[in-house]
Amino acid sequence: MLAKIGMGVLIFIAALAALAGLAFAGLYRPDIPYEKLEAKYARPTSHFADLPGGVRMHYRDDGPRDAPVVMLVHGYGDSFLTWEPFIERLSPNFRVITIDLAGHGLTRAPAGYAPDMDRFAEQVDALAAKLDLPPFAIVGNSMGGGVAWQTAVRFPERVKALVLVDAAGWPADPNKPVPAAFKILQSDLGRFLLQRIETRPLTAQGLKMDVVDDSLITPAFVDRWVEVQRAPGHRAILMGVRPGRHTVASEAALGQIKAPTLVLHGEQDVIIDPADGRKFAAAIPGAALITYPNAGHLPQYEIPDRSAADVTAFLLALQAPPAAPAPQPARDPA
Repeated sequence: MLAKIGMGVLIFIAALAALAGLAFAGLYRPDIPYEKLEAKYARPTSHFADLPGGVRMHYRDDGPRDAPVVMLVHGYGDSFLTWEPFIERLSPNFRVITIDLAGHGLTRAPAGYAPDMDRFAEQVDALAAKLDLPPFAIVGNSMGGGVAWQTAVRFPERVKALVLVDAAGWPADPNKPVPAAFKILQSDLGRFLLQRIETRPLTAQGLKMDVVDDSLITPAFVDRWVEVQRAPGHRAILMGVRPGRHTVASEAALGQIKAPTLVLHGEQDVIIDPADGRKFAAAIPGAALITYPNAGHLPQYEIPDRSAADVTAFLLALQAPPAAPAPQPARDPA
């Protein structure tokens, strides 16, 4: 009798394992070859640069070559595509370099590449050297904002101006709601699964948290997020992103920044607290702050007319020649 019960348990377990295997097989999503992604998402102004560490960085280069340079840096899991509304609005006045960090977009990295925020800032420096860029303005959103301010701290000679858009860096509030995908990232099993299965529902849920008007999160918008993350090696890199020794913001670190700085933050951001934007503005000497009442985590996508106009005005003001001193009244000889 016991033998029969034991056999029944084994059969039940085997059946569950088989069902789990079938479910996994149904959810499994293989890599998408770079060639296919480049054919779909690369733009006429796309280029590639070989950088140290085996990184082949994709970047866009738009606008007049003799104009002041602005570099745009995306957030975690995103790509250059999030900046396309900004590229359209900034490129009449600026040369706009828009990059994909390792593990993102169309940038390739070798197998086993170990990413962290320090290396991302070093990629910005390496690309600037490769392209022989003059000192430039750097604009970063979310994680890309963290990369931007770290670049200003570590490579100050590169940075002519700094714009932080809902930037990362301050320690997160453990009580703040986060997308389900971020919670899954906290476990080994979760990271294993996210590298292999369909993530579209989780991605869509997370992106809708990013914005106030979730009608902006169209199926095509979700498609491009999911598809570029399935480039060979990208999912492993995304699972392995680590803060790095320069990541955590502090008054001491930010107080070193000499570049003129503009801080932008959506007041409805549920990913990075608007209070963090105010902290950046307070910690960086002379920084200006603009907040947007009806925007969330992606002002460059949600309200591109307003946010790009603010960035343009800030950068153009830095180019204006200083006002001539007011003439002094003539003095009678003593």
